[in-house]
Amino acid sequence: MAAKKKVSKSPAKKRAVAAPVDAEERILDAARRVFIRRGTAGARMQEIAEEAGVNQALLHYYYRSKDRLAERVFLDAAAQLFAALVPAVGADAPLETLIEQFVHRYIDTVRQHPFIPGYVVSELHHHPERVPQLLARATGSSAGELGRAAVDGFRAKLAARVKAGEMRAVDPRQFLVSVVGAVVFPFVARPVLSVALGLDDKGFDAFLEERRALLPGLLLNALRP
Repeated sequence: MAAKKKVSKSPAKKRAVAAPVDAEERILDAARRVFIRRGTAGARMQEIAEEAGVNQALLHYYYRSKDRLAERVFLDAAAQLFAALVPAVGADAPLETLIEQFVHRYIDTVRQHPFIPGYVVSELHHHPERVPQLLARATGSSAGELGRAAVDGFRAKLAARVKAGEMRAVDPRQFLVSVVGAVVFPFVARPVLSVALGLDDKGFDAFLEERRALLPGLLLNALRP
């Protein structure tokens, strides 16, 4: 009786069967760590594979390119970031509370994903058309919708405080851009700040903690009459 021929599996199916169930999550965790160390431009797929403890074939099975892997990591992190920030922007609370919550939530979230600002800046330089698309996928809303909601909400709250003589009138757009710039800059400029201020990793973390406490008051002083 003739022996049955074994049906050979395709390389992709073999990798899928052999892949451990947690391989994709380990790849994402490794990518986050490598992006933090190298930045997305300096990261290499080989280093990510070694960090995750998988071979490059398995890495490419899940993510065909570094761009796709970086996009997935960014979307996960951006979704967490905006999930923390959107309630702070839209909450029915005094401006003092909203500004403090925004600063605290941004710093706390980006400290866990410090590559986000650098990744966005890199995408703005090389693929500016992709950033609105990524933000929309991460938040479920367009950047324009989020921006208009933030400006309109701030304008209404500020107008009431100006009328009461408690704050001075400023352009909401200018103020909100200043808020975002103040919280984003230390993360984008971390290499320069670390050298200029003589900060190691522990020192930079302490600097962020101090800034987290001081920044809301500094921003609110700009609104005082």
